[in-house]
Amino acid sequence: MQQDTDYTRLFLAIFLAASVLIGWQSLVEAPRRQELAKIADAYTKKQAVEKEKQTATLSLKDDDSGVAENLTHAQQLAQSPRITIRSDKLHGSIALRGARFDDLTLAKYRETLDKDSPEVTLFLPTGHPESFLAHIGWVAGDGKTKVPDQNTLWQADKKQLSPGDSVTLRWNNGEGQTYLLIVSMDADYMFSIEQRVENKAARSVSVAPYGYVNRAHVEVAQHYGILHEGPIGVMESSLQEINYQDLRENGNKTFENSSGWLGITDKYWLAALVPGESGYKTTFSHYSKNEKDRYQVDYLAPAQTIEPGATASDSVRLFAGAKEIKVLDRYATGDAKRGLPPIELFDRAVDFGVLYFMTKPMFLTLNFFYALAGNFGIAILLLTILVKLLMFPLANKSYKSMSQMRMLQPEMTKIRERHVDDQIAMNKAMLELYKKEKVNPASGCLPLLIQMPVFFALYKVLYVTIEMRHAPFFGWLKDLSAIDSSNIFTLFGLIDWNHPAWMHLGILPILYCITMVIQMRLQPKPADPVQAKMMAFMPYFFLFIFASFPAGLVLYWVWSNILSILQQQYITYRYTKNKPPAKGAKAAA
Repeated sequence: MQQDTDYTRLFLAIFLAASVLIGWQSLVEAPRRQELAKIADAYTKKQAVEKEKQTATLSLKDDDSGVAENLTHAQQLAQSPRITIRSDKLHGSIALRGARFDDLTLAKYRETLDKDSPEVTLFLPTGHPESFLAHIGWVAGDGKTKVPDQNTLWQADKKQLSPGDSVTLRWNNGEGQTYLLIVSMDADYMFSIEQRVENKAARSVSVAPYGYVNRAHVEVAQHYGILHEGPIGVMESSLQEINYQDLRENGNKTFENSSGWLGITDKYWLAALVPGESGYKTTFSHYSKNEKDRYQVDYLAPAQTIEPGATASDSVRLFAGAKEIKVLDRYATGDAKRGLPPIELFDRAVDFGVLYFMTKPMFLTLNFFYALAGNFGIAILLLTILVKLLMFPLANKSYKSMSQMRMLQPEMTKIRERHVDDQIAMNKAMLELYKKEKVNPASGCLPLLIQMPVFFALYKVLYVTIEMRHAPFFGWLKDLSAIDSSNIFTLFGLIDWNHPAWMHLGILPILYCITMVIQMRLQPKPADPVQAKMMAFMPYFFLFIFASFPAGLVLYWVWSNILSILQQQYITYRYTKNKPPAKGAKAAA
């Protein structure tokens, strides 16, 4: 009977609990969710209306409506007459329909290590799933002047643009205004564009120059905070790095009265506009078109009133190419002979990070050694030696302390055995021994701690600088910016199988593990057995960590470990030869 009562109470409790949950969901949660849904829906509609208003007002958004996407690349290019771009660094063309820079490849860079692989593509025309382009134009400041648009067919005085030359694009609106774009390019990646408007009508007109970089983009790469990709610019002497996700989730960002430059950056490539005058409005935006996420950075300069018979002009530079440090530095400092003003913080397009004060000097040093050796792998070895020389006094002190600790091991063991049940007494005795023998047990960590900023700075250099891209060493190391391509789990290429990503252990990480084991055996063992086991496990833990690092970074660390082992062995030999063991150690012996 008691058992039946217990079951009854149990079922009653379950029923009451379920009733409370159902009642709460029906009477409280459901209405609240409906209200939140209404608010979210209203907010979404409001955002859509605001975006439409902004698009209609500025008329700056690139529009690919009605553009066929099932065309080949050659067919897409054939939709417009073109001016051929030809230099040692750039290949491509400018579309005369719309005056768009929408076809550009980088002649010095290939997609893969294969010499026959395609050139890296930067710009692609509208209609391509990954379209990426730049455009320069005008909007009507008075709302009635006829200005060129994306369908305008320009006339050109030449069919090809090369470094040191220029081409003039011309269009007459039939109402007395003639628009001109005078485009020139240098031997690197910079286009200079002069915009002119000639007013031959009987009335004054008002136009505002603008320019934008626009791309259709699906964010795939994950750099986990190591590298910025996306909209970038310098506004009022401040670097602005805006994430794609930030624009999608939080909406457009606008900067009034700007000066500097603006663009969209990838890991190695950059497309950026450098307006000639300050005081323009800059907008970083995201919008959806034809079910694609599009991102745009644009500037809108103040409107200019052009009187009858007068001509107005404006200038802008377009950088479209590889983020080569020497080239960016040259643009950042300017060229007085050619009348090109400096571009503020233009070298910061390379994401050197918060350790900029270390990362860039490290790259310049590495590049100096490369100029001497002709190989970035050898340059890394020379850089490692330089770092070791700079830290030599501190390392000597540290390794001397380690040697002292090793010689004190018998006495330390004796103290642990004497105070096995009294941790406080044991620690006190250890400190007295260290004080008596003038040993600092923490000094062995100093070289490692000081090397950590060097480690991170070198990692950044290897990860973000294009100079390291596809840089070979010797043998199997064809790309120091990528992971070691050899793999013990495929018997170094003898077995071809689809192995998991974590099962990739190259020769360099294995060498790192071996050198770390040797180095740790030269150091005194920790007093705590648990800590000793953890330290013994560390090399094998770092083995898999380093397997995913760039080969150049692992090469640095392996070489650094080898030099440390030689230095530590030499110092230990000198110390043990010149100094007799401690009294306690001799007695224990």
